[in-house]
Amino acid sequence: MFDVPVAQRAQTKIEFDLPPLDEPWQIGLIIGPSGSGKSSVAARLFGDGLYKGNRWPRDRALIDCIDGSTRDVTRLLMAVGLSSPPAWIKPYAVLSTGERFRCDLAWALAVGLRDVPKTRAAGRKPAEETAQDILRSSLQMPPPGADAPGSPEAPPLIAFDEFTSAVDRNVARAASSALAKALRRGHVRARFVAITCHSDVARWLTPDWTLDMSTGAVTRGCLRRPRIRLKLFRCRHAAWSLFAQHHYLSGSLSRSARCFLATWREAPVAFCATLPVIGRRDHWRITRIVTLPDYQGLGIGTRVMEAVAALHAAQGHRVNTTASHPAILEHCQRSPRWRLARVRRTGSRPSGSYRPNYFGSPGRAVVSFEYVGQRRVGACTGAEAI
Repeated sequence: MFDVPVAQRAQTKIEFDLPPLDEPWQIGLIIGPSGSGKSSVAARLFGDGLYKGNRWPRDRALIDCIDGSTRDVTRLLMAVGLSSPPAWIKPYAVLSTGERFRCDLAWALAVGLRDVPKTRAAGRKPAEETAQDILRSSLQMPPPGADAPGSPEAPPLIAFDEFTSAVDRNVARAASSALAKALRRGHVRARFVAITCHSDVARWLTPDWTLDMSTGAVTRGCLRRPRIRLKLFRCRHAAWSLFAQHHYLSGSLSRSARCFLATWREAPVAFCATLPVIGRRDHWRITRIVTLPDYQGLGIGTRVMEAVAALHAAQGHRVNTTASHPAILEHCQRSPRWRLARVRRTGSRPSGSYRPNYFGSPGRAVVSFEYVGQRRVGACTGAEAI
């Protein structure tokens, strides 16, 4: 009908430069338009390392579907930017397209879960040592000197086809950045190759090498991740309704809380609220910090939390945050802007005259940090670069 020369068109010859697979690297990227041979080349190069999908049970919570301890699985979900515990207890079938993509990514990376030796570092104060124990038990963080580079055991190689092809580009950027951070910091032990037709993820994934199938050429060198410019505003209590369902504890918020809203490209992305500490003058605490799911994994929540703390500090206030979420604990532990204040292995319980208005955290291990950093932020509005 179309006079197609079948013998000539039934076959396609693909020529490309070989990626440096035998050299040290962590992240690779294969890009190119549809029909350029990305999947065929990936299958030839990586074989069994190419992720081919998974059948998720329809009647089981997401966190129960991935093999591994609860701590390992939660660390893995956070590594791909799925940091909202309410999503962890839902079946895969009811999740959004962006959340499903992150789940598939976590499943593919599950082979990179590692058992971290439980050792104590000498010379630490009891309180610091206890905080490290809680952090490691939450995140499975390696102790100093563990799993140093140059280990004779090579990390598993994982190739993921159609990377970010079916998701919103905000989700694509956030997931790429979260994955790159987890791989670079060693939270997930693996070498990862993304295969995609979307070149916009390159600057967020920061690959060590890129194979462009439109030219067949390999380029080396890690790109610099774009900066994120946030705007922070005081807002009304009503803004909490956009974020309440995504908070890992109660969706309630005190009417007396000071509320702050962060936007990126004129879209709301994060919410933070503070309350005065009962019985302490000029002492405030961060009571809520939530980032919308599409933007989780970029580090927005912790930066907003620090910007809000800086606003209070500029008014002469002390600011504390008490949390059990591993992402917040890890950030505060690493950041010089936070000082360890207290560790409660069994949480806190209300007592005295404040019992009716304070619920505490009974039975849940929490760590408190106090903000000690200095940063210039406007009195009512400010901008924070990530």
